[in-house]
Amino acid sequence: MKINAAGKTYRELNAAIEACGDGKAEIIACCGQRYIADGLSGKKIHISGTPGNALGAYMDSGEIFVHGDVQDAVGDTMNDGHIYVDGMAGDAAGYAMRGGEIYIRGDVGYRAGIHMKAYGQKHPVMIIGGRAGSFLGEYQAGGTIVVLGLNEEKRPPVGYFCGAGMHGGAIYLRTERLPEDLSERIIANEVSRKDMWEIMPKLEHFCQVFGEDMGKILKKPFYRLTPDSANPYKQLYVANYQ
Repeated sequence: MKINAAGKTYRELNAAIEACGDGKAEIIACCGQRYIADGLSGKKIHISGTPGNALGAYMDSGEIFVHGDVQDAVGDTMNDGHIYVDGMAGDAAGYAMRGGEIYIRGDVGYRAGIHMKAYGQKHPVMIIGGRAGSFLGEYQAGGTIVVLGLNEEKRPPVGYFCGAGMHGGAIYLRTERLPEDLSERIIANEVSRKDMWEIMPKLEHFCQVFGEDMGKILKKPFYRLTPDSANPYKQLYVANYQ
């Protein structure tokens, strides 16, 4: 079913998506409508244009493919499913996501993956093909973030304060030079090809979806960032009575 978004509110768009009998929808002329496909379950949506904030928030299953850029908070608190962005994303991509996968071909803004978490069988994944802004993985508690920096080969693929407050999960950076301001509470180890088993299937999927070259991606080293404590700031708030 093809849906022309011109002049329509997000409520009208979501109602049209829900009415798709075969579960497939194509949205054209999208221009800033927020909350599209929030709480989506079992639908497959292609969007041409630029969706507004909180695309796919609380998503439970299904698939969204955006042929263009997205604004802030794509995949906000999503539970499951897949979101693909053949372009760039604004701030707070994957905010508090607790399941599912987000693939972004281009850059993302600040605070991507903030409060990302994992529980039981839920293990969220976000692959960023370009560069990430400052505060990537802020307060991350679980899941996996991968930043490839394919459009910027001469400097670290992240901005300032990467992993600030991180206390779970992992961040993979494709880079030859780690950020200079990386917190001493983060452990950074170069990843061997053998130890990349966790992310290789996701990288292969990224390349298949966006037509990227795996050989090029693997020409640079990867570093795996993990927190050195489950509660890195405990000493700031708990008195020492010894």
